[in-house]
Amino acid sequence: MLVSGTLGWGLTALTPGLGMSFPGQAALGLLVAALGVATAAAGILAFQKARTTLSPIDPGAATSLVVNGVYTRTRNPMYLGMAVMLLGWTLILGHPGGLVGIAFFVAYINHFQIQPEERALQTLFGNTFTAYCARVRRWI
Repeated sequence: MLVSGTLGWGLTALTPGLGMSFPGQAALGLLVAALGVATAAAGILAFQKARTTLSPIDPGAATSLVVNGVYTRTRNPMYLGMAVMLLGWTLILGHPGGLVGIAFFVAYINHFQIQPEERALQTLFGNTFTAYCARVRRWI
């Protein structure tokens, strides 16, 4: 997420002529970023309540499949929350280069984090995970 935010900021610095501003821009950006924090926090709290691992490094250590709360709307609220935080950052920057950072983040997380996590969860939870994936989208 930090690399993606830095990418957006770098593109802003390299192409300042593409910037734009509007009244309330910073406040809107902060509000959107706060929504991202709340979304990610809801995912974290659901994992803590289920007493399962929060570690993205070892998804095979999951002790339960969390499918309630925010997980009824998205399979990845923590990553979605980060993407929404980046959207807030993009609004604060006032530059479309931030969208490149968001696209990079989503592509990277899908390939290097979510897909391995889904393979591990499929192995651990089998048909229960398959049914969950059929009900709930990966992002939104």
